[in-house]
Amino acid sequence: MRASTKTWIGIGAATAAAAVGAAFLIGRHPIGNTSVPEPAKSVHLQRYIGVWFEIARYDQRFERSCAGGVTATYSLGSDGSINVVNRCRRGDGSIKEARGRAKIVDRSTNAKLKVSFFGPFYGDYWVLDHADDYSWSIVGEPSGRYLWILSRRSNLGQAAIEELVSRAQGLGYDTKQLIYTKQP
Repeated sequence: MRASTKTWIGIGAATAAAAVGAAFLIGRHPIGNTSVPEPAKSVHLQRYIGVWFEIARYDQRFERSCAGGVTATYSLGSDGSINVVNRCRRGDGSIKEARGRAKIVDRSTNAKLKVSFFGPFYGDYWVLDHADDYSWSIVGEPSGRYLWILSRRSNLGQAAIEELVSRAQGLGYDTKQLIYTKQP
């Protein structure tokens, strides 16, 4: 993928941008959690794969052109890796898409992965917490600069959103920094 293309780096792959070089370090989100906890639960990959809708996130340069409709779709690759397709709708209505791969780095829990959208450059993707029925997930990584609240449903009621934001706050995140995603 050429650096000049305007592809969306995507949910969970944010730290891959930091690894690419100094240009990606400029404009990064401030640290929203100085003490990111270890993931709370193991992840059953067969239940985690599928489509996730972004409910809220920390502001990131690579998502700024996304006006809404942000999704991440995960599927198992034949080689044991995880295929990632991130999409969002731009302000002009066009779709922005990025494709990547993820690999598990902590096989004891499957909750820590590395995601790449740029060849050999991988960023951390930690499933910090999730519902027992995999209806929601809170994703971050060790620097505390990235946070996503994800759901299997595109639209949640206000009470459900507040509960998930409270859970993220309980994990140590400054939830005042969250941007709420417009979903169709």
